[in-house]
Amino acid sequence: MRLSLVLAAGSAVLPCVSAWGAVGHEVVATVAQMHLHPSVMPILCDILNYTGDCHLAPVAAWADKVRGLPQYRWTGPLHYIGATDDNPSETCAFPGEKGWEGRRNINVLSGIRNATNTLEDYMDLRRMGLITTSNDDRAQVALKFLIHFLGDMHMPLHLTGRERGGNGIKVSFDSRVTNLHSLWDGLLIAKRIRTIPHNYTRPLPFPEVESQLRGTIYDPYIRRIVWEGIMGKYHDELQSWITCPADTAIRTVQSSWEIWLSWAVGRRLGSWIVGSSLTDGGLNTDDSTLCPYHWATPIHALNCEIVFPKALDELPFNLVSFSGTDDHACNSSSHAREDHWLSAPRKNPYLELDTPEYSGVIQDEWIVEKLLSQGGIRLAAVLNWLFADGMEDVAYFNDKLALML
Repeated sequence: MRLSLVLAAGSAVLPCVSAWGAVGHEVVATVAQMHLHPSVMPILCDILNYTGDCHLAPVAAWADKVRGLPQYRWTGPLHYIGATDDNPSETCAFPGEKGWEGRRNINVLSGIRNATNTLEDYMDLRRMGLITTSNDDRAQVALKFLIHFLGDMHMPLHLTGRERGGNGIKVSFDSRVTNLHSLWDGLLIAKRIRTIPHNYTRPLPFPEVESQLRGTIYDPYIRRIVWEGIMGKYHDELQSWITCPADTAIRTVQSSWEIWLSWAVGRRLGSWIVGSSLTDGGLNTDDSTLCPYHWATPIHALNCEIVFPKALDELPFNLVSFSGTDDHACNSSSHAREDHWLSAPRKNPYLELDTPEYSGVIQDEWIVEKLLSQGGIRLAAVLNWLFADGMEDVAYFNDKLALML
């Protein structure tokens, strides 16, 4: 069964967390909520134990907020994936001959698969009336992780291990020092929000869109993504975004003990014990319905195409830009975005990326906006597949709304 897409619509201070930052994750979640089947949102609100207004955006960055707690510290590597041979912009390997860094099944793509499997099992029990408080708690955590990890997957620097996803590479943006990860994490989005056309401060003529907005500083940005992107330039691409290869080889889903064994003893030994007849980069994440590796592959390619400028590895920047860090996530304080824009521009030795050749291309080609759109559409498709009452209802609703666009 393939995923079905339901179309229900056709100066910022940004907190610093990993991947897209809170704003990026909330944009993805809000776009997804606009595209949910009517039967899905009540179930999600019930799982999330909401009282009052229910939105996905407030929980979208939950996985970042808890990763420092003792009980969730192990989840840190679930936010990213990196290949041993990967060294953009010179070499783009996904994964290459030496395979993946880290332990098997502890990465963002496996996290998407495992969270989806957990929620699928939960819905089977729920339909049979067999759920317990323990099942509810497990489903709530899995849902929060799924919302977050699908956002993470669409940030290119969470798909490469080079310099901890760019955290260890100092660059200049608007003559202010930052790092490559933080630039993509939020500064590019912040600049777009600060320069949004004024007409997007007014509501769109679509209640299905406006009813999902929360009066945030980035509402105009979402309106523009929906109007010019999802309902505009990307409209004919949407179905391809959620399509998986029909001939994907499917291995029997790993049992709990196999997953635990891989986590406990490591990728190489775990692979030898449980077998290594895997597809999709050796991750065993993809099938004909859900295919995070297939979706992530062109996103990873952006690291060589635009994210890592070749000049970083050339004189003089290769002598000063690489600071080194042990943290793959955003490693600055919660005031980093505010500090960046409020600090005075000053001359520095790092590669300037607020240029027509770099940030200008990213803006003109809508690279960030397309990634956020894809994240929202794919999250909606997965949630519809997991929770919609019936695929017949999804098909009917999809056809009905297609006439509106």
